[in-house]
Amino acid sequence: MKIKKTKFDSYCLNGFAEGCRHCVKGDKLVLFVTGKCSRNCWYCSLSRKRKNKNETYANERTCRNAKEIIQEADESRATGAGITGGDPLLCTGRTVRLASALKKRFGKEFHIHIYLPTKLVAERKLKRIARVADEVRFHPEFLIKPDTTVEDLKKIEMASKFWKKENIGIELPMIPERKEEILDFIKGAEDYIGFVNLNEFELSETNFQAIVARYKLKEGGYVIAGSLESGKWILEELSKEKSKLKIHLCSAKLKNDYQYKNRLKKHKILPYGKRTEDGTVIYLIVNKKMKGEGVFYDEKKKRTILSEPIARKLLGKEKITRVEEFPTYDRIETESEEV
Repeated sequence: MKIKKTKFDSYCLNGFAEGCRHCVKGDKLVLFVTGKCSRNCWYCSLSRKRKNKNETYANERTCRNAKEIIQEADESRATGAGITGGDPLLCTGRTVRLASALKKRFGKEFHIHIYLPTKLVAERKLKRIARVADEVRFHPEFLIKPDTTVEDLKKIEMASKFWKKENIGIELPMIPERKEEILDFIKGAEDYIGFVNLNEFELSETNFQAIVARYKLKEGGYVIAGSLESGKWILEELSKEKSKLKIHLCSAKLKNDYQYKNRLKKHKILPYGKRTEDGTVIYLIVNKKMKGEGVFYDEKKKRTILSEPIARKLLGKEKITRVEEFPTYDRIETESEEV
């Protein structure tokens, strides 16, 4: 197989893992079970809002229970979930309970994949996770502790007791100068896994100091120069060896311009909203409560949304504002102007 550039501006060898196929379409709920982690990776890109906080989020929504997570899954029209953290194994009971609730509500076909740092991996925990997760993606420790490679591989091999090989993978940030080590690790794990995800290395508010001290950034300022090229080198090397692994080099552009936008476009919106190409929504509003045909009162924001015919009738009589905002739970406004 040759390396292919996908229609999502990423690169792959032998295709995508099942979880990735759902993800790029915007079909996956992002279930962030905890910001607590068993490790302290210098390259971690979690926001300050979430990092080391024992809080649960479904997409942008803070959730206190399974009911709220199910509501978010319904509002975002998710057909699956990606479980992440922090480290989900620090709260295995919570992870299993919430994933079970999603399976119970949406059915066995609701595809769940989970990201697991290898540090706390144990057979009894994997056995519990396997009851609710269709696919497991390991984040090995060798990038921060070189002497853990053998232990990492043993833990990944352990997963074959509970998942088929095609549903076991590893996921790593594509750190440019570590490309040879990453390639060697992939080769060492090849007997136990069916896929690999390499993520273009990105800058964030929490890894900013460590990143700018070591790396140059690509134009635009949030992606590390050489990361994508190093990932393509790994794909080329594995292609030469006729590897049967599904290798996906996931670009920052894919995450921002496809995965996230596609999720926005699927999200339910309020009556009389007009969805934009970017997935945001435009509403015509008045900041007071109104009743009648062609209007909808938005209880959360204490405003009335108008249909276009009603807005035209009220021009000059009411202060009408055109608002553009995200359809997500936080409904952050991007623009607001008086009509």
